[in-house]
Amino acid sequence: MDERDRQEEFTGFIAEDFDVFSVPGLDARMDVLKRVLRPKLQQLGELYAPVLEAELGLPMYVHVAKHARRTVNPPKDSWVAFSADKRGYKQHPHFQIGVWPTHVFAVFGLIYESSQRALYSHNLQTHAADVLARLPDDYAWIPNHMEPDSVASAELDEAGLTALAEQLVERRQGDLLVGKIFTREAVLATPVSAFIEDVSSVFRTLCPLYKMAQTEIPVTF
Repeated sequence: MDERDRQEEFTGFIAEDFDVFSVPGLDARMDVLKRVLRPKLQQLGELYAPVLEAELGLPMYVHVAKHARRTVNPPKDSWVAFSADKRGYKQHPHFQIGVWPTHVFAVFGLIYESSQRALYSHNLQTHAADVLARLPDDYAWIPNHMEPDSVASAELDEAGLTALAEQLVERRQGDLLVGKIFTREAVLATPVSAFIEDVSSVFRTLCPLYKMAQTEIPVTF
């Protein structure tokens, strides 16, 4: 099944998908999330794993967020992640597509559980100018994967990216994700085929950063 065939499985996000996160209460929100949003995240996983595998030359496994550890607070967002480890993604460089009430994100990054943070931080600092030059201006850097806040790539200089890279290792729970944020309004107004191609382009653009998290050899974008 090629990418065009897989596109038919994902019909696009609608307002109801974003409204999942306005449902009060953990149990009620999880019930709606499982019924409304999770199937679409699984579809996106099946759609983009082959895209990433083709770019990276590695098997990429799909991990849809289960929110299993929550006992009181309902999730504020949800996502599907891709990693080279079938057992999980949090300890590894990974890609994500996720939904907040206000936006969808497609990103690559590492979070605090990854043992490769130091290598990635070092390489980002060493190649900060090249990384910033190669990334589109409408991309954004996310320093905390648990919050929706981000920093526009266009607003960063080498010192700014270096500071984010340093925080990745200096903070006990240092994270750093980068990619594209699609506002709720833009997603709802965009044809699904265009959204699918845009996310594919984002992931292809970010694949060199995945390689940068794996080796000290300079990566060509």
